[in-house]
Amino acid sequence: MTETADPRGELTLRTIAMPADVNGNGDIFGGWVLSQMDMACGILARERARGRTATVAVDAMKFIRPVAVGDVLCVYTRLGRVGRTSMAIEVEAWVRRGTIGAREKVTEAVFTFVAIDEDGLPRPVPPEAG
Repeated sequence: MTETADPRGELTLRTIAMPADVNGNGDIFGGWVLSQMDMACGILARERARGRTATVAVDAMKFIRPVAVGDVLCVYTRLGRVGRTSMAIEVEAWVRRGTIGAREKVTEAVFTFVAIDEDGLPRPVPPEAG
């Protein structure tokens, strides 16, 4: 994943950073941003797997800029690799800052999800719907 002028992937989740989510420095907790990214990736993973999935790894997490209270966090996802039971999802988080809406990339990562059955055991990812 590289720095781009525009988000890569589909807008999957959008939310606003609130005062309850700040750390001692007044910035939004990285863990809050990570959880938003996990939810967005989970949406894509569930759609592609056509059922339950579970996060099994977060790779290459890179925080680029802080998120501030009032920023609108926009999370973009795209499917990277699909294996027999797992999927790698590339994710970028961008913010719209202030009232003018200047856009900045704040973090990126690769999340790995596994398709699971009703017992929580790995199951094959179905072929892509055509």
